[in-house]
Amino acid sequence: MIHDQFPMLEALHAEGPAPDRSRHMMLYGQFVGSWDGRFVYHAPEGVPREAPCEVHFGWALEGRAVQDVWIVPSRSARQAPGVSAPGILYGTTLRVYDPRSDLWHIIWIDPLRQDYDRMTGRKVGDDIIQEYRMEDGTRCQWLFTEITASSFHWIRRESKDGEAWNVRVDFFLRRRMTDSRA
Repeated sequence: MIHDQFPMLEALHAEGPAPDRSRHMMLYGQFVGSWDGRFVYHAPEGVPREAPCEVHFGWALEGRAVQDVWIVPSRSARQAPGVSAPGILYGTTLRVYDPRSDLWHIIWIDPLRQDYDRMTGRKVGDDIIQEYRMEDGTRCQWLFTEITASSFHWIRRESKDGEAWNVRVDFFLRRRMTDSRA
């Protein structure tokens, strides 16, 4: 088993949410498992860029965090015969629920693109909104929307004024059929 070879992975992994906050942990815990889908980047020039993607969510840090890995293009697309697919992104998010503020503290790290974002997240209606400000003051939101047990739509959007939003990235994801939750 991989945990036997890598004790750090065993220490990171948790079987489920921490009992003292399990109800709150399900905001992101509902995504635990593996997902495949389509990534769409909306370039400012107007020419979208698409690629297959994969996302994996898991319980971490004694069930007090949800961690994920986002990969574009997917590893299978990178290995397809005759395909030379450069990496667009390969990063991880760590999401930690704070019972004192009833907010999630979220850190995104993509060493491929040298991208590091720190934000807060919360449930708004049926969606989940994560938000932060970029260095130039631009408001940035990451939204989980159209959430079902087997699919969700993830959007990254930006606004200079808080009213007009420009969608930069879409992920259209479906739960892997091999996932025990499918």
